[in-house]
Amino acid sequence: MELFDLKGRTAIVTGGAKGIGAATVKLLGQAGARVVSLDIETGCDVTDEAQVKQAFERAGQIDILVNNAGRAARKPATELSLEDWQRVIDLNLTAVFSCSRLAHPYLKQRGGCVVNLASIMGFSGGIFPNASYQASKGGVVNLTRALALEWAADNIRVNAVAPTFVRTDLTVPIFSNPELLKTVMSLTPLGRLPEPEEIAAAILYLCSPAAKSITGITLPVDSGYLAR
Repeated sequence: MELFDLKGRTAIVTGGAKGIGAATVKLLGQAGARVVSLDIETGCDVTDEAQVKQAFERAGQIDILVNNAGRAARKPATELSLEDWQRVIDLNLTAVFSCSRLAHPYLKQRGGCVVNLASIMGFSGGIFPNASYQASKGGVVNLTRALALEWAADNIRVNAVAPTFVRTDLTVPIFSNPELLKTVMSLTPLGRLPEPEEIAAAILYLCSPAAKSITGITLPVDSGYLAR
């Protein structure tokens, strides 16, 4: 058995146009998978069930679902409108549930897997005001556990990856502000932050035969942040 061989497998990656999603699309492809990227920039809004259903039907086969699409609304809770709150929850949590539910009939055909993008903020109150993001990622962590238990009988594994701050469009406000970045680094024991490719590597592991006995876990890729 090739531990990281995905030949003959079809993977769906949401939010696959940029950042961690794009790195994941590339790496899963290098491992032999046929990879389909679903991204609002290329015409699929994953918060729209009808669009997702059509995309899945076009794919025809799904063995791997990576729920990566996400957004943030960094502002104090007292300044966070209900609309802003809902937009984050809709994409970061509800779409994870919806895409997973719609993928279930495909995944159970050959014993597939789901990997969700959680965050260290799913285990932590965070460093900066970001209540909707923290709440959504905490939800992803426990949704991962719930689906793993429910779908184990269908031979579907469900796991998540919890990155720390990674240089993507989502974190431009952090990386472009020396003081904010200094705060992040002061809470990063390894003294370096992971690149998108390193998050993709953790996703590949959880998708691969090497992790065939792993389900219901959230794997931090956090340079030691959560060890404190």
